[in-house]
Amino acid sequence: MSKVIFITGASSGIGKSIATYLHNNKYTVYGTSRNPDKLKLPFAMVALDVTDEVSIKEAIEKVITKEGRIDVLINNAGKGITGPIEDTPTDEMRANFETNFFGAIDVMKAVLPSMRAQKRGLIINTTSIAGYMGLPFRGIYSASKGALELVTEALSMEVKQFGVRIVNAAPGDFATNIAAGRYHTPVFEESAYKEKYAENLALMDSHVSSGEDPLIMAKAIHQIIKNKNPRIHYKIGGFMEKFSIVLKRILPDKVYEKLLMNHYKL
Repeated sequence: MSKVIFITGASSGIGKSIATYLHNNKYTVYGTSRNPDKLKLPFAMVALDVTDEVSIKEAIEKVITKEGRIDVLINNAGKGITGPIEDTPTDEMRANFETNFFGAIDVMKAVLPSMRAQKRGLIINTTSIAGYMGLPFRGIYSASKGALELVTEALSMEVKQFGVRIVNAAPGDFATNIAAGRYHTPVFEESAYKEKYAENLALMDSHVSSGEDPLIMAKAIHQIIKNKNPRIHYKIGGFMEKFSIVLKRILPDKVYEKLLMNHYKL
């Protein structure tokens, strides 16, 4: 039987690429977005808002009622956020965690009862290489993705007894429209960070524009799904992005910080 895949945030970017690739490889794919009726995609779509527990429950139940199960959950929905910590409204920080962290947890909580009952299942959380380090002007995004990485580690140990596997897939910069959907803290005229933040906004957007093809991420996810004993952590991106994680592990803190500050011209 074709595996039933449930993927959040499938209307654009990495999520759309993953869903399309898996659909083309004969999986039964259900993507989600808040307004699926406006979209024309090759795979089925259901309405879901990851910040609304009722919406999550209804979407999961709809697919299980139709297909009898969900074999793979890909927690992909997420939001970007940029800005100096001092200048970024705390409400916007909370909103980012509601989507990137608590939203992913609530979707997992909704799907786990059925996976435990069928004694099998795979959950793939899309995190970020940025979640392995605190990046200037992206600190809240780094924190939300890093928190999800740690929760995945904890939950992996809790659910393994039920035949459920949970992994992180951390992408680097991919060429998507994520920059358009980010919350950008304005460059305030009176801000102490005005000049450096403005420079780094342009740098961050250029990284996305020149990023890897999302198809690379889709193929990596496919390999994880086919793996009967997947690892807990996968880093998917350019060599230097992945190597930056190794450097953080082996270099003294101050040396690593200096490397990042040089990269971001701070």
